[in-house]
Amino acid sequence: MKKKALITVNSYQGKDEEDKIQVVTPGEFYHTEEGYAAVYNETEISGMEGTTTTIKILPESFSILREGTTNATMNFKKDLEDVVMYHTPYGVMELKIETDEVKIDIDKSGGKIEANYYMTVAGEKQNKTKIAIDIKLK
Repeated sequence: MKKKALITVNSYQGKDEEDKIQVVTPGEFYHTEEGYAAVYNETEISGMEGTTTTIKILPESFSILREGTTNATMNFKKDLEDVVMYHTPYGVMELKIETDEVKIDIDKSGGKIEANYYMTVAGEKQNKTKIAIDIKLK
């Protein structure tokens, strides 16, 4: 059964965690056959209005799927290298994601997931990045 949730996504680049992007949005959280999922609609503030984001959470990995004006699937699992074609209204970017660490603490009441990874955009300089997602039931 889908439950209403408040989803907070924090993304940090580089060593300075004060330089972060934070999105706090209402969404839904539910149990799946494989694990859990959270779904929310992106807003104008995120720059992806018209996009639905689904976070699929498994015991040792998670994926972020975006569908709409922006389309991409990003996979996060310890020691995984993933190449993503990130489709935006302005064109397509190639992202390379190399995940160092994944932490998952999720149950039927919500919880937290995190990933530390290196991201390369279109072959440019590699950026150390962290994403932290907090899911709280309403």
